[in-house]
This record gives sequence, structure tokens and C-alpha cells, in this order.
Amino acid sequence: MIELSRNVTIPDNEVEITAIRAQGAGGQHVNKTSTAIHLRFDIRASSLPESYKERLLAATHHLITADGVVIIKAQEHRSQEMNREAAIARLVNLITELTTPQKSRRATKPTRASKLRRLDAKSQKSATKALRGKVRGL
Repeated sequence: MIELSRNVTIPDNEVEITAIRAQGAGGQHVNKTSTAIHLRFDIRASSLPESYKERLLAATHHLITADGVVIIKAQEHRSQEMNREAAIARLVNLITELTTPQKSRRATKPTRASKLRRLDAKSQKSATKALRGKVRGL
């Protein structure tokens, strides 16, 4: 059972985990052992709340296919168990990241003091630049 929050969990039977051979360099070990993990999670067929499903399916993320399936490949570690934990952690991170509601931005106005500071700094710079001109009257 994968726990997303106190109220939301994913049963183990909804996550399909397959061991595959890892890619890349590694010599004999990588050629004969299946240490990489291929994780598949179908959003539509899951027991997630409807609000979570809607947000995940509406998101455009490279790990979510057009059919609503999350595909994660973990091959960072040498052991299958560590790759399994990494894949599950990435799934949990993806779901929590995409389902947390974004804070709405409240429009604010600059204070009177900040406006005055800006205008004072502006006039000071203007005076400094005016002194850089050619010397006249000599």
C-alpha cells in the first residue's frame, strides 16, 4: 500500500512493477541481471479520488501518456529493491506535485513610502548623470 496522504492511499495491485535489464555501461553485472524497474500506473482505473484523477489527466507531463497511464523507469541504483523504492517515490512525488492546488496570487499595491523611495532614487541618479556632461562657460 502506497500512502499519499492520511486519507489517500494506492493499493499495491493498482501499480504494475516489472523488472527489466538496465541500459548503459556497467559491464557483466548489467548484462545478466534485471535490476531496472518499469512502473505502470493507470490513472483512470485507479481508486484515487475523482478530483485527483481530473487534475492528473488534465496535466501535461512527460511521464503521463495520452491514455492516462503513468510510466516510470528507474535504473539509478545497482539493486532492484532500491530501484523499486525510487520508482514508487517518484510516483508519489508526481501525484502530490500535480494534485496540490496552486496558491492564487493576490494583487497588491506598492506602499506610499516605497513610491517615494523610488522617485528619490530616480532623481538622485538623474542628478548624478547630469553632472557627467560637458563643462560649459569656461
